[in-house]
Amino acid sequence: MLSGMPGKRLAIPPWSWPRPAWNLSVGSRCVPDGPLEDGKLIVWDSHTTNKVHAIPLRSSWVMTCAYAPSGSYVACGGLDNICSIYSLKTREGNVRVSRELPGHTGYLSCCRFLDDNQIVTSSGDMSCALWDIETGQQVSSFLGHTGDVMSLSLSPDMRTFVSGACDASAKLWDIREGVCKQTFPGHESDINAVTFFPNGFAFATGSDDATCRLFDVRADQELAMYSHDNIICGITSVAFSKSGRLLLAGYDDFNCNVWDSMKTERAGILAGHDNRVSCLGVTENGMAVATISPATTKTTFTTAGRRCSTTTIVLPSTSTAKNQKITASTTNKTASTLQEEPQTVSGVSN
Repeated sequence: MLSGMPGKRLAIPPWSWPRPAWNLSVGSRCVPDGPLEDGKLIVWDSHTTNKVHAIPLRSSWVMTCAYAPSGSYVACGGLDNICSIYSLKTREGNVRVSRELPGHTGYLSCCRFLDDNQIVTSSGDMSCALWDIETGQQVSSFLGHTGDVMSLSLSPDMRTFVSGACDASAKLWDIREGVCKQTFPGHESDINAVTFFPNGFAFATGSDDATCRLFDVRADQELAMYSHDNIICGITSVAFSKSGRLLLAGYDDFNCNVWDSMKTERAGILAGHDNRVSCLGVTENGMAVATISPATTKTTFTTAGRRCSTTTIVLPSTSTAKNQKITASTTNKTASTLQEEPQTVSGVSN
């Protein structure tokens, strides 16, 4: 159990564990039924369930946080419109902000590191931006959405990224050129989450229209839609399994649905939360999946279906900006129904 963040919390982790260790970062807003506020960015060791860092934040309203691939930096932001970078390489014990990246005129909905010196952000001001962390300067601005940008996902080669927005469209951007290469319509409501297929030739989206969709970048079209007559709520988060055979999606109805990405059939349901699943992610080795839910515990499973740990974590989903209070709990995948095999998805080759 990861304890130490009392009260209600708002935070969004990108669910990317750094390669050197199984640490995860969680932003929190603590409101113990009164005016007292204690916002911290918490870095946990998910193996030992010990807190590695508890970083005081200037703004308690955190909507996103990210871990650099090297494990040396974390970033967070939210309703302060600023992406704050923290170095974890300090030996002094107290981690302080090493760089603040102001420039967005709306809330920060998502951030992802390219490397230790570059980060991409998305915002409620309908734009995305590329930043040079060392200089603190905005390198590129990505304009074209006509609604709040809620999520972004970097391609495996780090040359492009896809964004999803409240204009019901997803856009593919060239990071180096700073331009939109493709626009993908199809959804009927806000796109809350996007994630690249493991090979980078496709990506999935999750929307308030109660569907997930798979888009092929090379074919420039929608390949598949994942929906069910009994599902009438929105999707908050999406993630692929390591091979791409499975698409996992978090829903407002407290469940995580697992879809066969090729057959477009539901392969299983991860139930157990007593509130909406606000965030999820698959570990780099593909052995576990974590789900986050407001004010609930996080249960972690191995691919063998065994419970590894139970954790109380809180993550805000970008929908915080839609006046929804969010917390988080994490869960992994139950393998009895989620055994996967390498595959090709509708023309998307591995």
